[in-house]
Amino acid sequence: MRLSTVILPIHRWVEGQKIWRRAEDLGFHAAYTYDHLSWRSFRDGPWFGAIPTLTAAATATQSMRLGTLVTSPNFRHPVTLAKELISLDDVSDGRITLGIGAGGNGFDATALGQEPWTPKERADRFAEFVPLLDRLLTEDAVSAQGTHYAAVEARNIPGCVQRPRLPFAVAATGPRGLKLAARYGQAWVTTGDPKLYEEGTPEQSVAAIRGQARKLAEACEGIGRGVAELDKILLTGFTPDRGRPLESLDAFVDFAGRHQELGFNEIAIHWPIADSYFAADQAVFEKIATEAVAQLG
Repeated sequence: MRLSTVILPIHRWVEGQKIWRRAEDLGFHAAYTYDHLSWRSFRDGPWFGAIPTLTAAATATQSMRLGTLVTSPNFRHPVTLAKELISLDDVSDGRITLGIGAGGNGFDATALGQEPWTPKERADRFAEFVPLLDRLLTEDAVSAQGTHYAAVEARNIPGCVQRPRLPFAVAATGPRGLKLAARYGQAWVTTGDPKLYEEGTPEQSVAAIRGQARKLAEACEGIGRGVAELDKILLTGFTPDRGRPLESLDAFVDFAGRHQELGFNEIAIHWPIADSYFAADQAVFEKIATEAVAQLG
């Protein structure tokens, strides 16, 4: 089991760099950030760009992996994103993981002046976005024409430090997204079943995630790939357990152990933010960071 953290990009760098360095000191496997233009209750407060933040974090840390959890097509284009990613992978000396998902109906969905995409259109765009991004990160020159995205002799030399490209952690729960995870992912990401968040139970959540993992295995089987080849990442905070796993070391070990039994080998917990949805006791959080993995085995 690996333990990672998610550091929201809400801090001016004079303070933010201390958090990223502290995350590495605590021994986190990876530190991720959200790739949004703004997000939920943080909309009217500070919120910085993911790629510049990760670039700065790459220069402030030495060995911890870094990445997005997740980016999406909502305001990204594969050609420009690929150029930023190969640059980021170079600055970090090959420590970047790209968490990527289909996006949703948040502020990002309309910030560029477009109407919100339907679930089908999001899935259609995602199905084009991921394969094109894969090509852009593995080929020196790419030309492609799709329904939603195009590339015309797009150059990405010298490519990623990580070969053949930086890893994709594909966030998906539906059949089309899971097929993309099976084909292109080095990892799969889930937050659980959002329909259970308000009124579901932890037991129902575990059952739902078990079902998602089973469908991922079926998608892998369909293309002749072993599901064990993919890492399984649980982004916490969005199951019916909410913040309870961070209330104590024992509570977290119990929570993580239940999901470890489902095949998850990485769990991401949010860095505490006072007076917010992600409020948690910093001392307990750091105790979890330094002691939980040894108890999970």
